[in-house]
Amino acid sequence: MVVLEGESGDAQTITANDETKQDAKIPNSLSLEIFRIIKDAQQQHGLRHGDYQRYRGYCSRRIRRLRKVLKIPQGDRRHYRRRDVTATHLTATNAENRLLCVPLLQAERAWAHAMQLRQEANTEPRKKFHLVSRLKKACAHAHMLLQLCEQSGSCDARTQLEAGAYAAWLSGALLLELQQWRPAAESLQRAQLVLEKLSAALPEDERLVYKQKVDELKPSLRYCAYNIGDESAAGDLVAMRGQGLIENLDTLMAQAKESRSGIMHEVEWRGRRVTVRPEKVRLFLIALQDLEKSVASAQNTQAKIDILENILMDCKDAISAIKDEIKNDPKLKSPSESNQMSSINYLLSYLMYLRLVRTIERNNLLVQQAEEARKSNTPIDGKKVRPQDLTRLYEIILQNYTELQQLPGFENDTGYQKEIETELKAYRAFRCYYIAQVLTGLRRFREALAMLERCGTYTSESLASKLQDKWLVEKLKALQKDIESCKFEVHADSVLEDDDDDEETKYTSGKSYKDKKPLVDRLDDYREETQMLTKNPNIFKMPPPMEAVPCKPLFFDLACNFIEFPNLDDKTGAANSKKQGAGITGLVKGFLGWGKSDK
Repeated sequence: MVVLEGESGDAQTITANDETKQDAKIPNSLSLEIFRIIKDAQQQHGLRHGDYQRYRGYCSRRIRRLRKVLKIPQGDRRHYRRRDVTATHLTATNAENRLLCVPLLQAERAWAHAMQLRQEANTEPRKKFHLVSRLKKACAHAHMLLQLCEQSGSCDARTQLEAGAYAAWLSGALLLELQQWRPAAESLQRAQLVLEKLSAALPEDERLVYKQKVDELKPSLRYCAYNIGDESAAGDLVAMRGQGLIENLDTLMAQAKESRSGIMHEVEWRGRRVTVRPEKVRLFLIALQDLEKSVASAQNTQAKIDILENILMDCKDAISAIKDEIKNDPKLKSPSESNQMSSINYLLSYLMYLRLVRTIERNNLLVQQAEEARKSNTPIDGKKVRPQDLTRLYEIILQNYTELQQLPGFENDTGYQKEIETELKAYRAFRCYYIAQVLTGLRRFREALAMLERCGTYTSESLASKLQDKWLVEKLKALQKDIESCKFEVHADSVLEDDDDDEETKYTSGKSYKDKKPLVDRLDDYREETQMLTKNPNIFKMPPPMEAVPCKPLFFDLACNFIEFPNLDDKTGAANSKKQGAGITGLVKGFLGWGKSDK
């Protein structure tokens, strides 16, 4: 035991065990969770919104603070003198984990600058060269970090493994940018292997960061495999693009395919070849070649819908490119002297045809999804699937077929119109079937039977016309069986509805009865009515209905002015009062000399 005396005079004791603990703390246990640290920093400083410039600024400020705290400055205010973190710093007695953060953040800063330049390179292609330079700088710092972890001997095994995976990932990103596919695939596979092993060895709560990084590597690995020559990777890439895992896929795949098989200059449709000029149209047609494989290999219906929606967006861009070319070229605006369509207009009709066909395919997948949810009684987006929803989807499909009939340049093509009309009848049959189900739910059984009869007519006509679509033929055959069973159900429901009008049936049938009259108006009739047990029983109508009441008569005496009433003055004494008044007045008038008449 060693006794020390401090400045205040208090004695401090250090045992032999404490000395051994301090010796164990020296730099043999440096540890740094690289991927967790950079993931947290990226999410908190801009990369959640794709702001690489903000993250780059954060890395610069963080490096400046670390150098100041760790006392590894690069010169003074006037002079720059480069000082890197070396193995000597890691083996010193005061070594700490933050020393490893300096080369890590330098690599992150260079990588963030490269990603920022990639965003700007869409409008300024020359910045791609600067992008490669920054990626090389990031790889240099990452390999410096790996050498420090391996050569110093002061880092634990987990830190060394993470440093190796980090350096391999940045090397793969650089080689991918340089289009060195095989070395890039090897580097990315090495990083993926280390991350998977780390994820398996760590506790459950620490695996998420490594699993997310492995998922980020998958699109790049499949793209490398595709460029090396693995054709099966094309479908995986399209599926990943549908899930939002990779961007600019069509451009990348088109560049790779053109380098191997040449540029697509022409397209053939319905016996005519046309030249493809716009770049967007060529890229779309190249991407369309692998669509069937990617849709077939999709895991579920929703994944197929996502893939088709992405293709439809690309088709829309291609159509816009052709319309812009027609608009800018005055020669293409003027109609040709011959009756045949121009090549650019024919190509436009072909793209519109592709868009409508893929839209119908997407809508059929939506119908399939809705039918499966209806059978299993599971809601979609929180709503229960109703027959009205399926009717609306078939209405949209019929509208798409109507647009196909009106395609420019094919209004008078008999063979084309016949094909469209045949498929149109098939989808009319499906629409009639679901309209019949809607009418059955509304208790309108006569109209429902009429719709089922029409549905059967459309189904038999469609099957007789020999449809080429095998999937549609099988679906029509299944519909034909459903029509017969649905007819019997509707007929049985209508019979039960008619029997309900009979009073005896109302009493004896175990069917719950519902009457619009309130209970107070039918107290003499006993019926089993489940509505009385609900929250809104039909007992009494409130407010009560208005009733007519007799009004008070009003008499208007209109004949009073035309009736001569008998004189009753002698009975009432009114005549005597008049005579007395006249005598006094005459006396006064005679006394004063008034009232004398001149004779």
